[in-house]
Amino acid sequence: MSGYNLDADTARDRLRSEFGRARRTLSVVLEDNAAKVGFAIIVAFGFLGLFGPYIAPYAPIEDTLRQGGSIMRLTSPSVKAPFGTTSFGKDVLSQFLAGARPTLIVGLFGGVGTGVVGFLVGLTSGYFGGRVDEFLMRLTDLTFALPLLPMALVILSFVTPSIWVITAVLVVFLWKMPARVIRSEVITVKERTFVKSARARGAGHTRTMFLHVAPNVLGIGFLYTAYAVGWSIVAGASLAFLGFGDPTTTSWGRMLQQVFRSGAIRTAWWWVLPPALGIGAVTTAVFLVGRAFEEIVNPDLQTEQE
Repeated sequence: MSGYNLDADTARDRLRSEFGRARRTLSVVLEDNAAKVGFAIIVAFGFLGLFGPYIAPYAPIEDTLRQGGSIMRLTSPSVKAPFGTTSFGKDVLSQFLAGARPTLIVGLFGGVGTGVVGFLVGLTSGYFGGRVDEFLMRLTDLTFALPLLPMALVILSFVTPSIWVITAVLVVFLWKMPARVIRSEVITVKERTFVKSARARGAGHTRTMFLHVAPNVLGIGFLYTAYAVGWSIVAGASLAFLGFGDPTTTSWGRMLQQVFRSGAIRTAWWWVLPPALGIGAVTTAVFLVGRAFEEIVNPDLQTEQE
């Protein structure tokens, strides 16, 4: 045990090393022009998520009135309402700005939660193997067998939908993919010499897993967390479109549901385009950044393209 204490890989040193590596990786990712565009869109989306409700000209449920006091229903873009109004007389621009926040919350926390759960399951399964691996992988298989949207609809039928409930439901069904990939990487890493050397010097399972194995699969974990953000946004918007979103908030998915239910989806383009383009832009941006990052994590992709 005393021999292991002489190991220079202390937790603080390892964290500092990982932070520096993450910073260098981000700088390499941003050398890709498509990733730059994606990153700029993600930053803009984050800004809207944080400050959108504060810069909206109206409250999302406030009626937009004409000079004479009448409600502007289903009005195309104008100076008074730059993105037009809904059939209920609400300002589309204000709803778009306010709707970025719940979309951001579901995407960010759903993606991070998915990445963390998948990472821990994959790490534990791959490291211990045997019965632990068998149990966790059968659980993963079960999750693969259950379709996300139908199962989420069943669950949300029995509980009151809220942003956090929807986020939790998405995490329950989305962690399977990163878990499988992380497990495969861990099985390879745990056979390397430095891991066996750490175990031989008395390192416990927890220390070996998190200080010697986990740092070598973090790249894959971050990659699938990034993709999970996009999956969560699309899944959350789909649930809202189907009428199972949070009824107390305005989200981009709920905007699409309202325009569909109003019967104006084929005519009120100003009501459809902002939330649709917002969802499409963010998910595409996440993919562009993730694709550039994937070329770093998996250099074979770069070689194939060359």
